[in-house]
Amino acid sequence: MRETPEDLRELQALLDASLSRSSSHLRSIITTKRTLTAEQLTQVLTGMCTLALSTVTAKGEPRISGADGHFLHGKWHFGTAPEAAKARHLAARPAASAAHMRGEDLGVFTHGTVEILNPQGGEPAADWPELLAYFKDFYGDNAFDWDNEVVYYRLHPHWMSVYCPDFAKLTATAR
Repeated sequence: MRETPEDLRELQALLDASLSRSSSHLRSIITTKRTLTAEQLTQVLTGMCTLALSTVTAKGEPRISGADGHFLHGKWHFGTAPEAAKARHLAARPAASAAHMRGEDLGVFTHGTVEILNPQGGEPAADWPELLAYFKDFYGDNAFDWDNEVVYYRLHPHWMSVYCPDFAKLTATAR
């Protein structure tokens, strides 16, 4: 868990606000007994979590693809090749949605706007050195030409919802 107390407070406020303004149908599925707290969520979203990432084409058509997601400081971080379609979509239209699901045991659904963390020829995010060290440790220092072969994003969520009917079962299988 890399979250600070402030990260956890912000994430909990987001989770609470998102659920409170969700449809009655969604609130009938994701109840206070079938969701996680911010602290619980950060305990289960460790390492790499496969994301279904949705972007939008210039024609307004949705596109979905997979991405390696890393949940750090209460936000999703993911990378792709600079020439990938999703990179072009996000450069022009930074709105994105992401879903991480583990069978029927966990569903994390997020809508927000992306920030490019290491823009080619631009100023990187202030915390890029810390994040780059994390990614190099995870994937290997020589996995990519980190300056040219990969672009990383942070998804700033404006809505996030979590479905988890049994936290104990989820954490028992994660061990």
